[in-house]
Amino acid sequence: MVILKEGNKKIKSVAESAIEHHRLELSLETLSPDGIIYGSKILELVSSVASLVADNHSELTCKTLGIDFIRYFSAFKIGDILICKSSVNRVWENAMEVGLKVVAEDFRLLEEKRILSAYFTFVALDDAENHLELPLVMPHTRVQKRRYLEAEKRRSLRLKRSHL
Repeated sequence: MVILKEGNKKIKSVAESAIEHHRLELSLETLSPDGIIYGSKILELVSSVASLVADNHSELTCKTLGIDFIRYFSAFKIGDILICKSSVNRVWENAMEVGLKVVAEDFRLLEEKRILSAYFTFVALDDAENHLELPLVMPHTRVQKRRYLEAEKRRSLRLKRSHL
């Protein structure tokens, strides 16, 4: 559902572009000799999922401006099923934060464990590399509202780091 605001500025719900259950397909080449896939390889695989969320939200082709606050929790093992979840946390005039997490489902034990979480910053650019205005995002659930507020804190830290 798209809501129009003053000046016809689009506002979209978080759910409109969120990906809740994207199964990651892995090949044997991504595994280490001891049968483990490490976080850096998973991050490489999930970048396209975060990008898809940004593109779907903006209805434009977005470019990754940065990836930060990356946390690796556990290694993936053969037999686990990797599931990626991603959504827009917050949008500023011409940049947005997309949060992403990866969990591993062990179908034998019916357990889920955290593998990785990260935050991606995206911008949309025109042909002349000018920043384009993005639709805002409206959080509805308690979790979405928490992520929305936390995104502003992370943005402040990013801006402080960029001025060092």
